[in-house]
Amino acid sequence: MTTQTQATMLKQLLLRRDAYIYYIFLIVLSFFAVLLHDTAFLSLDNLLNIVRQTTPVTVMAVALCFALAVGHIDLSIGAVVAVSALVAALLLPQYGVLVATLAALGLGAAVGFINGLLTEKLQVSSLLITLGTMSVLAGVARQLTGMESVPVLNDGFIFWFGGGELWGIPTLLLWTVAVALLGYLLLNKLRFGRHLLAVGGQPQAARAMGIALQSLRVQALMISATGAALAGLLYAGRLQGARYTLGEADLLTVIAAVAIGGTSLFGGRVCIFGAVLGSWLMGMINNGLILSGFSTNEQMVARGVILIVAVAIGVREVKRG
Repeated sequence: MTTQTQATMLKQLLLRRDAYIYYIFLIVLSFFAVLLHDTAFLSLDNLLNIVRQTTPVTVMAVALCFALAVGHIDLSIGAVVAVSALVAALLLPQYGVLVATLAALGLGAAVGFINGLLTEKLQVSSLLITLGTMSVLAGVARQLTGMESVPVLNDGFIFWFGGGELWGIPTLLLWTVAVALLGYLLLNKLRFGRHLLAVGGQPQAARAMGIALQSLRVQALMISATGAALAGLLYAGRLQGARYTLGEADLLTVIAAVAIGGTSLFGGRVCIFGAVLGSWLMGMINNGLILSGFSTNEQMVARGVILIVAVAIGVREVKRG
């Protein structure tokens, strides 16, 4: 590869419509690096800690991209996190890792199927359907254990979904890489992903091509909810316990991550690696605000502002496109 070819490829990368996430990430990283130069912000331990803490959000963001690809939104993901984590924690002592894991993931897939089926059969906005599902699941999560925490003591589960390491690499980082690569391959390299994007971007053309719109929309919501269930397992493993509040505050963070990462909130355009960077960006901002002495309330304000900016960027990009 010649130097001129490399320069051309670099220029194309920098001029991509979704390249702003890379600029924002570097700007925020540089800002906190200067502001917190007398702290451990840039230490390897702290950066890995950011990745560990944001892995569930990253998984949810990648999975939500599938729902957004077809023009749907899934507001139930936070509640799915809590219920799946609780189900796994309750099953672990008697049935072991495999059964608990499959039950939690199966629950997520079932919730996604119900969301998709109701949305398509009733011809109601997925926003309203998943809002109702979120409320139902939030009540179920509270009812399951009487609002009590459930400890996770299974070493194998904690290793694979929480604090383990393989070849010196944290398993949570491996989950991030695996989910991101899988999401990228499904949406960008397979016919399935191209059909999803066609359904969200040009539904009339997709229908004319013989693509089963309803089936793909249901499948997209199933992937979204299954990803949320996996996030619940990761929370339970990292925190070594499950509680009904898990995932409650993640919805806005996930939406902000995917929006600022270049995924359209209106369907037809997805950026998986942008969603990953967006989730890391949100985690880095939270970490920087904590090290700067900001309170939880002030962090919530910051996340809300970031979400507004992200949606504004998304709307602008839709109008430009």
